[in-house]
Amino acid sequence: MTHNAQDAIELFNRTFAQTYNTRLVLGADEPLYKPASNRVPYHQVIFAHGFFRSALHEAAHWCVAGPVRRHIVDYAYWYKPDGRGASEQRQFERVECKPQALEWLFCLSAGHSFEVSCDNLGCDDPNAIDVDGFRRQVERQLTAYFKHGVPKRAQLFAQALQQFYAQPDPASVWQLQAAFVKEVEDV
Repeated sequence: MTHNAQDAIELFNRTFAQTYNTRLVLGADEPLYKPASNRVPYHQVIFAHGFFRSALHEAAHWCVAGPVRRHIVDYAYWYKPDGRGASEQRQFERVECKPQALEWLFCLSAGHSFEVSCDNLGCDDPNAIDVDGFRRQVERQLTAYFKHGVPKRAQLFAQALQQFYAQPDPASVWQLQAAFVKEVEDV
């Protein structure tokens, strides 16, 4: 199955351009969220490099952001680039846990693989990054979303992806994967 960024753009825009005046836009080097302005009359979720997963990731950030943050450039979220130490990396993981859980949902909905991103390639401290620990945090968050409800906008986008890519219900896939992992661990 082929996944391309243009499909993600079209699905996102078809789902949200009218109701939320928001469009997913291919950018250049760095992702950015820009609220509507005098220059551009709609909100822009800008993702970088034209990668499908980047589009899903930035869509996930938009789905997490509340109505006040969606009127602020880059949602006013904390971010420090590569080279974070252990405490800064933990802070990054706290901020990234929910968006990455939604990105995982979007990947399940599109039949695409997912891996967490610790986004700290320039880190000199080998103890700062715990990929498995972060993955468990994101897993717990996605499980909580399935148990207690996925945010409305995320649910709408997940449904659009699921229908376009003709995928089964992501919650059912998640339960089957969890059962398989438990079974393998018990062996």
